Amino acid sequence: MTSNIHSVDDRRERQRFGINAPLTVMIGQREIPGFTRDLSNRGVYFYLDMAESAPIGGDFEFLVELPPEITLSTCCLIRCQGHVVRTDDTSRQLTGIAAEILHYSIQREAAA
Repeated sequence: MTSNIHSVDDRRERQRFGINAPLTVMIGQREIPGFTRDLSNRGVYFYLDMAESAPIGGDFEFLVELPPEITLSTCCLIRCQGHVVRTDDTSRQLTGIAAEILHYSIQREAAA
């Protein structure tokens, strides 16, 4: 039981960046636009329109465009595989989704 508490603490100690970056969730042929609230190398919290968030559950794929202040160079597009950890309904007709990042790769520099 102690090891579970320790692993939760480890995740919370990772550096998080509070950024509002464009994000696109891909479900089959559908692309669902959203935006991040915060991001680390192991997880992301993002928002989707409440009506669009229903099919998001378990593992999913998404793209996020990272700004220069995060990459310390140019904007770049990152392809990620994630796993939903938690969802929260907000009062702004948005669903907040916390996800663990399972794998990511840099796709290309994003257009400025």
